[in-house]
Amino acid sequence: MPHPFRLKAIASLFAASALAASARAADTQPLVDVVVISASRVEHTSFDLPAAIDVVGAARIRDGQMRVNASEALAAVPGLVAQNRGNYAQDLQISSRGFGARSAFGVRGVRLVSDGVPASMPDGQGQPSAFNLDMAERIEVLRGPFSAIYGNHSGGVIQLFTRDGQGRPTLDLSLSAGSDSARKADISAQGASGAIGYVIDASRFETDGFRTHSAATRDQGFAKLTMRPADGGKLTLVANSLRQFGTQDPLGVSWATYQRDSRAGEIDATDTATPQRTFAERYDTRKNIEHQQIGMAYDQHFGDDRLHVMIYGGNRRVTQYQPFSKGFQAPATHSGGVVDFDRDFYGADVNWVAVRRLGGGKLTATAGIDYGHSNDDRKGYENFIGNQFGVQGALRRDEQDLLSSLDPYLQAEWQAGPWVLTAGARHTRMTVSVGDRFLVNGNDSGGVEYRHTTPVIGALYKIGTTLNVYASAARGFETPTLNELFYSGVGGGFNFGLRAAESTHVEAGVKASIGDHTRVNTALFQVRTTDELVVDSSSGGRTSYKNAGKTLRQGAELSLDTTLAGGFTGRLALTALRAVYDQGFGNVQAGSRLPGVPNANLFAELAWKDPAGRLGAAVESVANSRIYAEDANSEIPAPGYAIINARLTANEQMGAWRFKQFVRVNNLADRKYVGSLIVGDTNKRYYEAAPGRNWMLGASVAHVF
Repeated sequence: MPHPFRLKAIASLFAASALAASARAADTQPLVDVVVISASRVEHTSFDLPAAIDVVGAARIRDGQMRVNASEALAAVPGLVAQNRGNYAQDLQISSRGFGARSAFGVRGVRLVSDGVPASMPDGQGQPSAFNLDMAERIEVLRGPFSAIYGNHSGGVIQLFTRDGQGRPTLDLSLSAGSDSARKADISAQGASGAIGYVIDASRFETDGFRTHSAATRDQGFAKLTMRPADGGKLTLVANSLRQFGTQDPLGVSWATYQRDSRAGEIDATDTATPQRTFAERYDTRKNIEHQQIGMAYDQHFGDDRLHVMIYGGNRRVTQYQPFSKGFQAPATHSGGVVDFDRDFYGADVNWVAVRRLGGGKLTATAGIDYGHSNDDRKGYENFIGNQFGVQGALRRDEQDLLSSLDPYLQAEWQAGPWVLTAGARHTRMTVSVGDRFLVNGNDSGGVEYRHTTPVIGALYKIGTTLNVYASAARGFETPTLNELFYSGVGGGFNFGLRAAESTHVEAGVKASIGDHTRVNTALFQVRTTDELVVDSSSGGRTSYKNAGKTLRQGAELSLDTTLAGGFTGRLALTALRAVYDQGFGNVQAGSRLPGVPNANLFAELAWKDPAGRLGAAVESVANSRIYAEDANSEIPAPGYAIINARLTANEQMGAWRFKQFVRVNNLADRKYVGSLIVGDTNKRYYEAAPGRNWMLGASVAHVF
């Protein structure tokens, strides 16, 4: 892996060549500034916002991809590390400016939203697998201080927006296949009839997995209706479903096992009856997931003012078989190796946007209230009967877990002349309540409440029509998730003494347009955090957490987009991040790097399309510096790596028929590298290998009626 300074040199060379070429690109199409809503909750050009925000368009999400993992599209965003674990039982690993890197599964520390409906629970835990990438129109990624206006999280906000049904009815069928017996079929329909638009999509994805015991099958469904029942009004109904049964969990492995065979699982040396059998195979580690969600949003404009009302609800059922049975130091509090919960959740967000003339400028003010609630019926069972493992055994846990949050918020923006001034505040009140019904091992019932106000302020100054500078600051707030509260130490019960982490964010940036064909965004940031939540112990799928001392994150981000002559375009995203413990604790010394966080990562792409838009090709590079697996930085870190991917795309149209094809090869040099880490694993099985050279291809046909 190149040293971080070499990464910067590569980025500088790329940028210099892009800028030089753009100066000669008089015959190219100019870049168009994108409109976003994530930072201000109203439509706003990203160029004029005092915030770091990037937009991933539909072409990057859908073209040349199987559209299974959002990590492929999010790799092009600076400040964000999106890792595909190659483990569909645990979902993607996404961190923003170092927040969320410790998550043992799913995403925490980064707020997920889909079509305005939260894909994160009130405690901040979210599942990006619920995103429907087949119908995606764009993804907005907000980092830094302005994320605080979304409440309980610290690192950022990822919002997915799907397309609205419009035009004549269209039926689309796509088929794709790839390495490790990966295959996907997707069928969708869209169109509009009068004032009603509709989108319907259904897909199935299957894979044998790159690693031993990592097969998965995923069924997704999606439906969206848009209506305009009144002048200036819009009603949107969205429903989605996810079903994964028998999703195998390959678990992490030790460094020695990874070095021997990156596909292999960790051998269970205690299994004398069946030598060479892995932990994953012995316990048949797997997960069943059923997720359904529906949301309704109504927007009514009264001139420049607007009323927004959104309500949602859903159910999530999970059964997970983990690789342990009784082997904990405190078996009296052991809750078994099978997790089984049935979660009902619902919520609402109501806000009013008022626009007025004030002091020679325009004031846009937003006042709202956000409510979220989840109710878990949670049970735990032994992962064995007799001498057979991987089967549901005796009941060891039975409880009801309630989460609720109520967050009023205010936000205002004033624009006058070259100035854009923004301020806002949100007050979060989150309560956790546990009702223990399994009293054989004692009563773990109890509750805890977290309260915090998160203010944010920002200012942008327009030096000219092509150059803006800005600065912003905020106080962040990150409560423990329900899963982080479940255990205290090894084998202990609920950890109601776990405190929320509080952080102070500051950011300064420059946004520049160089001619009509190149856009550059840069940001410098610093985050100081107290009571950082860190892994206390992690073993066999069970992770407990504790509060550490202070941490410091300092970094820089650069993104560059350019259109070049001859149909070429370029994209560069570069992040440099120093994330360290500013205060030591236990055996962790001050200055130790935060685990799971690279100090540099790079995405660079050179793409081409023919003038008619029928053929396309691209070469891209993704690089990360080394990453530590635990707080003390004493174990072997995951080495840095740089890989190269390539793709070819084609499309044709014959009357009412449209055809698309793609071929993609990832990791062209067949580089062996660690794709993600299980942070703080007590058994030192930290490493999850990424695939070597792998391919995928696909074709689709659409008919417009």
